[in-house]
Amino acid sequence: MTALPSARAHPPKLVFGEIFSFAYETFCANKARFLLTSLGMVIGTASLILVVTIGLTGKQYVLKQIQGIGTNEIYAEYEGGAQRITNTGSDPLTIDDLKAVRAEVPGIVAASPVVPLDERIPVGNGKERDVRILGVSSEYVNVRNLVVVSGRFFDQQDEDAHNKVGVMTEKMAKEIYGSPDQAVGKVIKLSGLPFTIIGTFKERVDTFGQTEVTNNSMAIPYTVARYFLERPEVHMIYFSVNDASMVVPATAQIKRILQSRHRPESIYSVDNLTQLVSVTEKASNALTLVLLAVAAVVLLVSGIGIMNIMLATVSSRIREIGIRKAVGATNQEIKYQFLSEAILISVGGGLVGVVIGLALPYSVRFLTEYRIPISGLSAIVAIVVSSLVGILFGTIPATRAAKLDPVESLRYE
Repeated sequence: MTALPSARAHPPKLVFGEIFSFAYETFCANKARFLLTSLGMVIGTASLILVVTIGLTGKQYVLKQIQGIGTNEIYAEYEGGAQRITNTGSDPLTIDDLKAVRAEVPGIVAASPVVPLDERIPVGNGKERDVRILGVSSEYVNVRNLVVVSGRFFDQQDEDAHNKVGVMTEKMAKEIYGSPDQAVGKVIKLSGLPFTIIGTFKERVDTFGQTEVTNNSMAIPYTVARYFLERPEVHMIYFSVNDASMVVPATAQIKRILQSRHRPESIYSVDNLTQLVSVTEKASNALTLVLLAVAAVVLLVSGIGIMNIMLATVSSRIREIGIRKAVGATNQEIKYQFLSEAILISVGGGLVGVVIGLALPYSVRFLTEYRIPISGLSAIVAIVVSSLVGILFGTIPATRAAKLDPVESLRYE
């Protein structure tokens, strides 16, 4: 005779099914109270996701700005020399220093000197304006990651032929000629020499005047700018390497080479943007941690709220607990019943908070062209945290309910 399956073969499944079903019925019977209790969890989990999103967005924005300047960029300039008894002249960088570095440092793909000159040019109606002339090489457009707005940037052929050509900033072209396209082909006299404007440019990101490029800047070939110099000195030299991992070692090599080519007391600054990127990441991470701490406080407060409402629920349902125990419910079942109610409140609120926290960044991405980074990991963490909050803060009320004496509970009014 085939034995009938034992009723105890799958007790956990039946028990937990009944427990969560009962918890859901209780939730439906007290919607207003439970929804208000879960509101704190909604705010907390949404805040957690938004905080991570804000941190990632801030980091992405700053890194994008730095990358727009050039993460593979290295720049060198002469800072001065130590005081000496004998009166010695300055010891600036020269074009030969640039050539020496390119010959000795592997991985350099572009380099350009920078020679700033101040000039006044006529703009019509007898008026003049100050212009910053930059004597640079044709590789300046690449090493500085510039954007050519109209026309073209001068090339190596222009440099070799000493062509009197130049490119001006987009803002300057708009102010003088009305538009960047209208500026192309115009002739400007610099110290009596006619220069043809062959293009306009702008920086890829706004550096707020913290570079040699100003609103009224015009770049000309260094070979032509040399006409206006008494000595072949340069104010600054830009280098660009082909890989970001080479920036730090190349910076050290460049500094060593420049120092070896000049007087020992001369001081040269050779720097890059690697340190700025590192500082930016640390600042962004610190800000994210602070905001996460605020979100954690919100979750803590919501957890305390859940515990308070569950303690009140236990007190108001003492007679119900006594009846359930009288018909055979064990202490463990009673404990799981109230714990499941707390988890239902916290997880339900957490899910709604996750939806809100993800919906806001997605709506920004949908309505604008800006691509806000969204972390799927933050949503998973939010769900896990909301579940832990429900378990941690629901355990005390559930344990209290489980320990109630059934006889005393039935007598409770």
